[in-house]
Amino acid sequence: MAAHSFDGTTLVEILRSRADTRPEVGHLVLLPDDGGPAEAASFGDLLEGAEAVARGLRARGVEPGQTVALMLPTSRDFFSSFAGILLAGAVPVPIYPPVRIDQIEEYADRQTGILRNAQAVALVTVRQARALASLLLPKVPSLETIVRADRLAEEGRRATNAPGAAAGAPTADNLALIQYTSGSTGDPKGVSLTHANLIANIRSIGEVVEVSEEDVVVSWLPLYHDMGLIGCWLFALCYGLPIVAFSPLAFLRRPKRWLRALSDYHGTLSPAPNFAYELCLRRIRDRDLEDIDLSSWRWALNGAEPIKPRTIDRFSERFRPYGFRPEALKPVYGLAENAVALTFPTADGAPRIDRVEREPFQRQRRAVPAEGENGASPEALAFVSVGRPIPGNEIRLVDDGGESVPERVEGQIEFRGPSATPGYFRNPEATAEIRTADGWTRTGDRGYLADGDLFISGRSKDMIIKAGRNIHPAEVEAVAEDVEDIRRGCVAAFGVPSSRTGSEDLVVVAETRKKDPEIRQRLASEVRRRVSSAIKVAPDAVELVPPRTVPKTPSGKLRRTECRDRFLNGALTPRRRPAWVQITRLGGAALGTYLLTRLWRSRAVPRADRHA
Repeated sequence: MAAHSFDGTTLVEILRSRADTRPEVGHLVLLPDDGGPAEAASFGDLLEGAEAVARGLRARGVEPGQTVALMLPTSRDFFSSFAGILLAGAVPVPIYPPVRIDQIEEYADRQTGILRNAQAVALVTVRQARALASLLLPKVPSLETIVRADRLAEEGRRATNAPGAAAGAPTADNLALIQYTSGSTGDPKGVSLTHANLIANIRSIGEVVEVSEEDVVVSWLPLYHDMGLIGCWLFALCYGLPIVAFSPLAFLRRPKRWLRALSDYHGTLSPAPNFAYELCLRRIRDRDLEDIDLSSWRWALNGAEPIKPRTIDRFSERFRPYGFRPEALKPVYGLAENAVALTFPTADGAPRIDRVEREPFQRQRRAVPAEGENGASPEALAFVSVGRPIPGNEIRLVDDGGESVPERVEGQIEFRGPSATPGYFRNPEATAEIRTADGWTRTGDRGYLADGDLFISGRSKDMIIKAGRNIHPAEVEAVAEDVEDIRRGCVAAFGVPSSRTGSEDLVVVAETRKKDPEIRQRLASEVRRRVSSAIKVAPDAVELVPPRTVPKTPSGKLRRTECRDRFLNGALTPRRRPAWVQITRLGGAALGTYLLTRLWRSRAVPRADRHA
């Protein structure tokens, strides 16, 4: 398979080059949620739509270097709007659209914080979300215009005399994206990424996967998240590949759509978090797999959340009869602060699983290979290799004092390379926290090296210290969710201060649909028994809660810190007001803020159509 490369120092240069040299070549294939006919767009179509958006933004007064927020679902509008913002010399800020109406206040508060920090001057959205978006307008002083994506493009097509994109053509060192982190361990922060950061990361990924012109990307991942946006679409754009895309909700409703798309379009590159592979195992029936062929899938990347060894084994075994090759499953590691990717495995070979003795790892942070046949001791801990740094990047592991640790000793993971963020947008304090004196960047994750491979053990902030042991919550959660009637992926484990022991108490919060008190008591006892048996430490509290109680980020990661705070405050299951009450409250608050800021707005150039 011949290697493939690309030229260009900015995303704008690359888009124009693709459209100029291969305008008719298909790039986007968008699968609708309702299962109707797919929508296709070539590189030429993408550039044409992007240029219309760029002219529309300029006509509305958006200047080079200003930030423009995107609140759009997976659609052609997202792709053309994102590219159009870049053509206008502005900086796109993707934010996720609202999903649940009963959490509208929480959503509005979160997005208000992001928009204020980003100093967004415009918000591009869809008709269905414009009413909500309008409630944000008075709360964000910088926000001058809220506009539907289709209307913005229409305005651009009419505004033939608007300044062209060339006036704001970016350079490699200009910001290309502000990627707000998921907030799994705290408030979301805006990761600044330049064109040079993104292109360096994409080139390195392409080198490892040995990308070729025959590759086809398939993705249902959200476009407001780095894996979907950078790892899938921008990767496909840079290498001139077709990408088959559909919405995350379509996948969640019918996981078989992912495998169907891979089979129908001969997909070769397709990443997903671990939970997606688990969902396929649980929700796809044998009869759904008739005429499915997964033999073209050569990189089934698994990342963005803890990777479970059993998922790798079960997925490979289940789908092997349909052409899936075990060596195609590739556990990877990355973070927004390095664009998207940091470590990848090699192209050849099945995933590597390391089993280590529990006692020395939990008490001394030493990853001692487990004894017994294949390291299969029932008390052994299992970790998955996520490979080695992608070309041009380096990692090191250090102890709490910043000193390097040897192989098979757990430490904090730090990195450096051409994709490392210049810092968090308008947040020098947070930037200083992740920078070391000698120029490395802290990830906040822990792990160890073995034979050069990196094994992730967990987040530093999530570590539970109990009875002299270092307990990683992911292991506790994996054991608890194996209990029948406990919802998978909906368990959070964390530590709380203990006045009795001077260390921490272990708390497990688990979702269940069961309401009968006797059944719930039996479930809690079974969770306690299994966790105690597996990790040799009994939970001090097991709290069973209704579905959708355990807080998560927009990308599906557990917010353990927030769950812990709710537990300590006695608000684990907060009472949510009816949607109409939340909207009324938001409207009232927005009106008050509007009256206070009206004088400030009157000083700006009037824009009678800013609510169009």
